[in-house]
Amino acid sequence: MTFRFDNVYIRDVATVVGPYESKGPLSKKFDQSYDDMYFDCDSFEKAEVKILFDSINILLNKVKKDKSDIDLFISGDLQNQITASSYVARNLKLPFLGIYSACATNVEGLIIGSNFLENHLVDNVLVSVSSHNMVSEKQFRNPTEYGAPKPKTATFTATGGASCLLTNKSGKVKITAGTIGKVVDYNQTNPLDMGSVMAPAAADVLNTHLNDLDRDITDYDLILTGDLGIIGKNILIDFMKSEYGIDIENIYNDCGVMLYDLEKQKDVLAGGSGPVCSALVVYSDIIKKLEKKELKRVLYIATGALFNPTSVFQKENILGIAHAISLESI
Repeated sequence: MTFRFDNVYIRDVATVVGPYESKGPLSKKFDQSYDDMYFDCDSFEKAEVKILFDSINILLNKVKKDKSDIDLFISGDLQNQITASSYVARNLKLPFLGIYSACATNVEGLIIGSNFLENHLVDNVLVSVSSHNMVSEKQFRNPTEYGAPKPKTATFTATGGASCLLTNKSGKVKITAGTIGKVVDYNQTNPLDMGSVMAPAAADVLNTHLNDLDRDITDYDLILTGDLGIIGKNILIDFMKSEYGIDIENIYNDCGVMLYDLEKQKDVLAGGSGPVCSALVVYSDIIKKLEKKELKRVLYIATGALFNPTSVFQKENILGIAHAISLESI
């Protein structure tokens, strides 16, 4: 399902990151960074709430708005029952939609917010997302104290908070279309190989987006996936060729690969993941290039793996989801 938008603009964005992200290739492009994983808090969970709130405050300062100017707050994260977003919403005291599509959450939020704006129901929508490596690792895999080794297929959950203000007032970057993806099941069961889980979902939504809008990949300067990592990136390239006869290799990249230096930062293994991963790359780098007209049109596909520890222990398949939006320079 694809929506066209004529009335949705990105006013501004803000990004806050942890120590691993601040040492990556985009280190100088983030608004704020921390050099430890606690961020002056006494738990990792509270630290995630802090970085999400930091990103919102930075964004509001940039656009010179108060929280009372915001009509709707949309946010999601990986913390049990999107706890980080809920605690931030408590402090903001704004109408709140808590959402979840795992690592595809950010684009889900942008699509929802865009529909509110397109239909003139609101004027300003705040869309935020966060994740914290230590929170998600102990929640979805093993307690971090175990120090369990991981295979090279594993991805590294990004630590950060990212926020975007959507508005109906004309700006330099416009959201022109959004495609809601379908849940796909390719019989994947390994929680340490998320690239293989999510790549087919990315392929499905990419093909749907192109067909619904009667577009070709040459209509885009860049196609980005959320956090497939190097393993999933290569799978998607091969999948698009074999299933749809589409060669995306020359205009495609993955945010999980772009966020870190995979040669130097060996701890991140196959690359970045987490709801904030793609948002950090798109907001710190891609939006700026669109504003400067270095890029004209970008297809941003966020990818997610839908599972929890219980489903894994019960030997259920891990499901994939992806959502896409088209970003254009104005």
